[in-house]
Amino acid sequence: MLRGLGNPRFLRAVLPAISLAVILGAIFAVNPRTMSPIGLNLLLQLAVPVALATIAQMFILAVNDLDLSIGGYVGLVACIGATFLNTDPLLGVVLLGACIAAYAVMGALIHWRNLPSIVVTLGMLFVWQGIAILVLPTPGGAAPGWITAIMGFKPPLVPFPIVAAVVIAVVVHFALMRSSYGVILRGAGGNPRAVARAGWSLLKTKLAMYALAGLFGVLSGLSLIGLTTSAQANIAMPYTLLSIAGAILGGSEFVGGRVSPVGAVIGALTLTLATRALTFFHVPPDWQIGAQGGILIVVLALRALINRREVA
Repeated sequence: MLRGLGNPRFLRAVLPAISLAVILGAIFAVNPRTMSPIGLNLLLQLAVPVALATIAQMFILAVNDLDLSIGGYVGLVACIGATFLNTDPLLGVVLLGACIAAYAVMGALIHWRNLPSIVVTLGMLFVWQGIAILVLPTPGGAAPGWITAIMGFKPPLVPFPIVAAVVIAVVVHFALMRSSYGVILRGAGGNPRAVARAGWSLLKTKLAMYALAGLFGVLSGLSLIGLTTSAQANIAMPYTLLSIAGAILGGSEFVGGRVSPVGAVIGALTLTLATRALTFFHVPPDWQIGAQGGILIVVLALRALINRREVA
């Protein structure tokens, strides 16, 4: 048992959970009233859309790419959801399907032309944002009732954000980490030559991963308007950095196809709680992003020490 606790691989796996527990403990110490289902529900109110956006980013990281457009994309989805999906559901569904298809095509273009994903996705950020402004020029719209009903669901004893986070983590973990096709998808980032030699198309795997990212981006945008009840073009711009930080905090790597769905969700919860904790500690909003970056740096430094120990 003690050997297992000292195992570098085990330490690396539990590091995201430890960071979450530390921040949660700090919040409880400062404000004990949050130590209740109602308090946790308020703390984690925005965790679900952040977790879904982080999973979307994780799919991109799994193929050794980086997505700088996810914030604009989620904002576009929110605008479509608060307008067309509310007034003309069929057209809204078609438009959301087109968004997912466009994401898949973006992945195919990156692979086919061997383009830097950072450059392409940065360009697409402005495309998503421009279309979002055309769809909803001014803040407004209204979330469909069924979305607000889902996001407002209150299960007994356990807050809904925790239930949703567990469901997201478990579903993606078994689909990506335990299925045979998930192994192939991750192999496209970890060892693409071996995947190609085995007869699998790297183009199709990248199409699939970008399509999955687009799907979870859609879920993120819809869940976001379910909480805010309205939308605007820039509503999810912080999600780009939050999704990258959450995925990396949760154990994902920039290269090698190493990702962790459970860790990504925990990373998203940690960053959501960190924002609340900084508010409790009266940290000015202008300093909160820097403080979140500091938390990420500390966790990455600890992970580097663990990796060095594993090599040694």
